[in-house]
Amino acid sequence: MSSGDAVPNISRLVEQHYALLYRYAYRLSGSVADAEDLTQQTFLSAQSHLDQLRDHGQAKNWLCTILRHCYLKSLRKKKNRAPALLENLDELAVETPHNTDFDSEKLQQVLDLLPDEFKLPIVLFYFKEFSYKEIAEQLGVPLGTVMSRLSRAKGFLKKHLAE
Repeated sequence: MSSGDAVPNISRLVEQHYALLYRYAYRLSGSVADAEDLTQQTFLSAQSHLDQLRDHGQAKNWLCTILRHCYLKSLRKKKNRAPALLENLDELAVETPHNTDFDSEKLQQVLDLLPDEFKLPIVLFYFKEFSYKEIAEQLGVPLGTVMSRLSRAKGFLKKHLAE
């Protein structure tokens, strides 16, 4: 989409970003049905706020922000969701041998164990290929916080994926 377009076309946004948003939603939610709902909700919200997209080159970031907000809103609605049991991720960040032989279902199960403050940066960095700076902007936190959260989350993933 060029910067000269006056109003972005929702069909074009869906065409260009659906797969990325669906994968992001799946990694956050861990469920096909929830990912489909989140992706649809994201585009519905985007369609009603198209006038807020000022820089068409930032459509990916804008849509990911909407999806993140939809995800967090859906979490608040799920009152029966068990609270995270991870009190100190520093203790879990132990060095383990590198093992690349794991399945994506196990990865998703381990991602689901992470609190959102650690899951969001890891998903954005590894699955959406956002830079540290882009993640900091998305989450509204300092760059150092992003680096710290990624480090802790990586340690947690290493430990649990090695089991």
